[in-house]
Parts: sequence; structure tokens; C-alpha cells
Amino acid sequence: MDMELGIYTFGDIGEGDDAGRTLRDVAERARLAEEVGLDYVGIGEHHRPEYAISSPATVISALLAQTSRIRIGSAVTVLSTEDPVRTYQQFATMDAFSDGRVELLAGRGSFIESYPLFGADLGDYDALYEEKLGLLLALDDAGARDAAVTWRGRFRPELTGAVVLPRPADVAGRGRRLNLAVATGGNPASSVRAARLGLPVNYAVIGGRPAQFAPLADLYRSEFAPRRGVGHADGASRPAVTLSGFGFVGEDARSARETFYPYWLRSMTAISRERGFAPPNRITFDATAAPDGAYAVGSAREVADKIVRAHRAIGHTRQIFQMDLAGVPQVEQLRAIERLGTQVRPLVAQALEQAAE
Repeated sequence: MDMELGIYTFGDIGEGDDAGRTLRDVAERARLAEEVGLDYVGIGEHHRPEYAISSPATVISALLAQTSRIRIGSAVTVLSTEDPVRTYQQFATMDAFSDGRVELLAGRGSFIESYPLFGADLGDYDALYEEKLGLLLALDDAGARDAAVTWRGRFRPELTGAVVLPRPADVAGRGRRLNLAVATGGNPASSVRAARLGLPVNYAVIGGRPAQFAPLADLYRSEFAPRRGVGHADGASRPAVTLSGFGFVGEDARSARETFYPYWLRSMTAISRERGFAPPNRITFDATAAPDGAYAVGSAREVADKIVRAHRAIGHTRQIFQMDLAGVPQVEQLRAIERLGTQVRPLVAQALEQAAE
């Protein structure tokens, strides 16, 4: 079984940097990720001063224009505060331009700053997401059939015989459909939702142990209802699980952790103060970076072993890492990305091949 590897970013702005510099650094990292054989780059969304990316589609389109093979997608699109019609148009445009390389990961977001910004009521948190995801899928189904859409809901004007253009690329195996997936932090209901919609799921593993997500992945697979008219030879989608979380590949374990820890501490301290959590410390970091922990921070061998260990428990087929937390220096990130592609990837492929024999 193949394991896809990649990186994702929210455009964390480091000390002394600004949004422009950060965005240019993101582009450099994406180009290198493709060069070293990685499979995916994810672009997140935040509306806060410590992040440079508030418009993922804008950044994704720029990265697609600078690459030719690697998949690039949102991580995530906060669909609850977006117009699904406009979101569909943006991603269909990028899909057509890139010949099917763009992905749309829909979620509700780990922060809530977009709700007041775009006039959404937090009291409608669940209802907004349910309705907008439903409309996005209706648009995608109509696009695949080259049909118009008639739809009515609570949160946007109704559509009557609407033709929403352009259509996505006509990609073998999925036709003129977007490459859609659902993101969750570990809510069982979200796993069931993704499964019953026939969509891939992304689990954000930002604490604890990856193995804790095994029951959720099992629930997802047991509830999976294939989406027709998309996917494999029989025209149906297949269950697919991605894990995302903090990662950093160093020359050795000590240097990796010493490089990443100060930036982790800065980010976690700010979040803890804001949310009233217990202050982070080195003991917590080291425990979570241990072999069974969520953080894949270490040597190439250690990171590869952690990916393989998680795969044995969960059976996921893609793992992506945030390496730029709180502005880890660009030179260090580039080295870590190169190691992920040239050292970690072969080790993971070898281990999975041996396990399959």
C-alpha cells in the first residue's frame, strides 16, 4: 500500500517577517516539496494577525501555477462562513487550470474568528456547516452531470435552475467532479457524516496518540456509503483517511526537537492563554514527541517509524505535517522538507512493502 506524504501551513508569521515574506516562503516550500517527491501541500485559513493566509484559494492558485505534479489543496476551507457557490467556482476554476490537481478540504475551523467577520451566528455553528456542505455536494453532483441546480436553504438565497460554471477538469476515475474531503478534529459524528456522504476524511492529530483515532477510522469505514458516479472502475468512491499534525525532520532526534520546541512553546503558550488551558512545558512536548505520541519530530528514521506505526493502527493512506509552527526559520523548514521527501518517504515505502509481503 502506498503512503502519500506532504506538508500543510497556515502561513505562520515569524518574528521580523510580514505577510508578503511569509507567502513567498510558502511558495518556495511548495516548489521544493514537489522537487523532492512529496505528494501534497495543504493551505489553511485563519483571520488572525499571526497568520498570513486568510484566502486559501488565492494562495493555492499561485502555487498551482508554480508547480506541475504535486496536489495542492485547502487545509481547511472554513465552509461554514463561505458561499458554497463561490467556493465551487473557485475550486472548479483551479481544478480545470491544473488538470485536476486541486483538493478542497471542508471544515468548520479550529478558531471562530471568521464567524463575526462574515456575519455568521455561532449559534448556527452546526446548521451552517450541514447546509453549506449539502449545497456544495449538490453543486458538485450537478457539475458532473452538466446540469442546473435548484436548491433552497436557510442561510443564502435559493437557486432555481442555476448553471454554476466552470466545470472541474474531466479526470479519469472521477469525471467532472471536485476532489472533496471532510476535516475533523476527532468528533464521531463528523466521521459518520463523512462516511455517509462517501467522502474522504482528514483527522487532525494535534495531541495524545495517533492510535486513539483508530476507533474513529473504523467507525468511518463501517458507515461508509460509496458516492456514485465518482472514483474507481465501478464508479463509486472509496473510504480514505488522512492524518495531519505537527512534524519536523531533523538531522537527528535531538536537533529536531531543539529546533522545533521553542516555536511550539510560543504557539501553545499563546493559545493556552487565550483559551484558559494549562501552560505548555517541555515535559508535555517530549511526551507527545515520544514514539507513540502525536508529534512526528525527530530523525528521518524516527518520523518514518511513527508514520508506519500509525498506519498499522489506523490504516491511513496520507500523512501531512505542519512544519512552520510560529515561524520556524525558512532554512530549517527547507531542510526538513527535503529530508521528508528524500529520506522519510523511502523508509516508509520500504516498511509498508515488507509488511505487505
